[in-house]
Amino acid sequence: MKILHLDTNHPLLLKQLCELGFTNDENYTSSKEEIEAKIHNYDGFIIRSRFSIDKNFLDKATNLKFIGRVGAGLENIDCAYATSKNIELIAAPEGNRNAVGEHSLGMLLSLFNKLNKADKEVRNGKWLREENRGIELDGKTVGLIGYGNMGKSFAKKLRGFDVNVLCYDLKPNVGDENCMQVSLQELQENADVLSLHTPQTNLTKNMVNAKFINSFKKNFWLINTARGTSVVTKDLVSALKTGKILGAGLDVLEYEKTSFENLFSDDKMPDAFNYLINSENVILSPHVAGWTVESKEKLAQTIVDKIKVKFC
Repeated sequence: MKILHLDTNHPLLLKQLCELGFTNDENYTSSKEEIEAKIHNYDGFIIRSRFSIDKNFLDKATNLKFIGRVGAGLENIDCAYATSKNIELIAAPEGNRNAVGEHSLGMLLSLFNKLNKADKEVRNGKWLREENRGIELDGKTVGLIGYGNMGKSFAKKLRGFDVNVLCYDLKPNVGDENCMQVSLQELQENADVLSLHTPQTNLTKNMVNAKFINSFKKNFWLINTARGTSVVTKDLVSALKTGKILGAGLDVLEYEKTSFENLFSDDKMPDAFNYLINSENVILSPHVAGWTVESKEKLAQTIVDKIKVKFC
């Protein structure tokens, strides 16, 4: 079987696939149109987020048996059409779930203890102790929306704290010893912290809007390490201004390009984003929650292992 690699990944991916007998070609620079012209020569291809895989692309991939996505989400692939053509879709959420769980916890503790604000002030010669008094996580209720690989990883990290962890998920019976599954209404009545761990779907797009935010009984903290399209940024900003949302840790933004590699489709900075970058109770990172040294290797290994099970 011939595999085309469209993004660079950990070297073990190529090495182990070669050892398993696959022929591997690499093309990290050609345009989508150039790839489409030769994709019929391949049984599989491996991608991160270089470009979207639509019906036109899949129609030209006449010999395709699988798509390997070195990451967790498959939203850049027309999954329904690929499945209708009997193309196996292989993702690797197991590879970066630990990284996402740790990043989520890091963002939450940084917000509670005002670490970014305090760090900047000390570097500028300010020694403001009372103004940087933090709050403790113990005794709080953390609500998770989405309880798959990422949500479960974060819940596991929270075991070291005296917290109540609740989750809401469309799938039944996903709760475990680390988290109790509840209705969305019960989560909104009790949560002090909301953390998103959902894929990008029609249901999750613009999910966190003004109506959703105001459905929470308490003022709360927001962590989003999932997908930026889940949060309506202008509504988030409005809630930050009123104090309904006490602070936010955002690893993802609705302004990201679909490749996740850049912000904005033009040079105009949205007013809402300008507010976020000037807010002391907002922490931002560039879609790197699952982007650790260790996860790079784990993601590649997960893809190899799944290809081996299916095709060897």
